Amino acid sequence: MIFSASPPGAAQCRTLKGETPLFLAVVHGLRQSATFLLQNGCSPDVQNDEQDSPLAVKESGMSPIHSAAAGGHAQCLEILLKAGYDPNVMLHPRVRRSYDDERRSALFFAVSNNDLHCVRILLEAGAMVNQDPVNCLQVALRQGNYELINTLLKYGANVNYYSRVNTTHFPTALQYALKDEVMLRMILNNGYDVKRCFDCPYGDSSHDYTPWTTSVIKDMVVRQTCMIIKRD
Repeated sequence: MIFSASPPGAAQCRTLKGETPLFLAVVHGLRQSATFLLQNGCSPDVQNDEQDSPLAVKESGMSPIHSAAAGGHAQCLEILLKAGYDPNVMLHPRVRRSYDDERRSALFFAVSNNDLHCVRILLEAGAMVNQDPVNCLQVALRQGNYELINTLLKYGANVNYYSRVNTTHFPTALQYALKDEVMLRMILNNGYDVKRCFDCPYGDSSHDYTPWTTSVIKDMVVRQTCMIIKRD
């Protein structure tokens, strides 16, 4: 009744923070409200005059799809995606900087929450798996969730990614799988570049070593482990 008595365009009104009714419905997991709003002309992609970004993202920094994934609202996530919302919309740069990992995608929120259901919904809708500064696969490996790892690998997660933190000479995934044979086999069977573990950055000739750092020590441990794997 309230909606019917409202003036035209009421579905696209916004708060002082740029939040639309749909945005608020998704944030609070109100599935029926979100469905009703979408069915009555509330667009999930309201844009500014320059057509450069959704107003929800421009003002509050969080799009409805990010809010749904962050809150674990799987049904709202499905509703938005079925309505044509882009599963690869990025967080506003201002919001990214508030996170140490500078996350960008809704998928990263779902993976960080260890939320396999939302992860699958996003991937099936076309979410790209390798677009965040910290790879989603790295987060899943750190959590040790086999099913989540396998799902990301199935959709093309890059096992040969390099982390910007605690960088190593070899692809980073290995340091999270060293103590877990199942995870180790998963990354090896999906194309992990083992040869990098045997490639000395100083070359084959004699050379002086700089003082060992924590990263160098970890690198040595990984090389020894790979030698064992190779012999077996």
